[in-house]
Amino acid sequence: MSLLCVGSVAYDVIELPGRPPVEVLGGSATWFCTAAGLLSRPQLVAVVGDDFSEDDVHFLRQRGVDTAGLARKPGTTFRWHGRYHDNLIGRDSLKTELGVFADFSPVIPPDWRSPDVLFLGNIKPDLQGLVLAQARDARFVGLDTIECWIDNFRADLVRLMPRVDLLFVNDDEVRQLSGEVNVLVAARRVLEMGARAIVVKRGEHGAILVSPEGMALLPAYPLDAIVDPTGAGDCFAGATLAYLDHVRDFGPAAIRRALAVGTVMGSFCVQGFGPRSLADVRLGDLRDRVRRYAEFVSLDGGRLLSDLEIG
Repeated sequence: MSLLCVGSVAYDVIELPGRPPVEVLGGSATWFCTAAGLLSRPQLVAVVGDDFSEDDVHFLRQRGVDTAGLARKPGTTFRWHGRYHDNLIGRDSLKTELGVFADFSPVIPPDWRSPDVLFLGNIKPDLQGLVLAQARDARFVGLDTIECWIDNFRADLVRLMPRVDLLFVNDDEVRQLSGEVNVLVAARRVLEMGARAIVVKRGEHGAILVSPEGMALLPAYPLDAIVDPTGAGDCFAGATLAYLDHVRDFGPAAIRRALAVGTVMGSFCVQGFGPRSLADVRLGDLRDRVRRYAEFVSLDGGRLLSDLEIG
């Protein structure tokens, strides 16, 4: 069992409606590993500056994250400042300071180069390709990306698709990558590029899994209130891939189950502020919410079809 994550570790300044700006630990790899640590022991490859707090390194280790691949370089840690709209869906990026992340060139420790599961966080596609070249024997590869990389490095990203087992994108990203307007048509076009399965993240509307085996709909876990949506997609991916690593099953049915676990973990993420809020979530909490989620989405298909028989 091994789960390798390559991505960003950062500090975020978050502005939520009616609240003053707050700086918290952030970064795609941080959220991913914090969520994954409930089910697996993720190995982290990232870079931080000499201003990165040892308390934050300790937090990651407490979550079960192996930080041997966390490089510390002279300079400042990647920082992002975002302001959310009143609906907590839209947001504006006010400032991005790459710091040492600007020169990030991931080096995978030799002992980590054959992971069972590899997650390529939303770093530049050429860096994702560099990681794949070092971890050629990864059994299952998940990849996340963002509009910026699709806009500027689409060809590099498309070249990676045949190596990708599960692509994480949102509605806009899958449309942008495929050139199609309809989300389902767009996902099928990306399948034709070589990706084995695509999960389209739709925020409060859940997610859609599209693969050669068919389609699956995963509604979001219902919540009365949302505190902060930052990191929900990375938590979703973290718990999804950690489940697959945990069960050592990468078949279509296991992927559907994994995405249900990821959906539930994402619901915990948005109820707190910053990755440290997940420290209060225990495996028992996850199990209880997964049980309720399974009850929410279960249907007696046979009974429904029988009831619809007329004449």
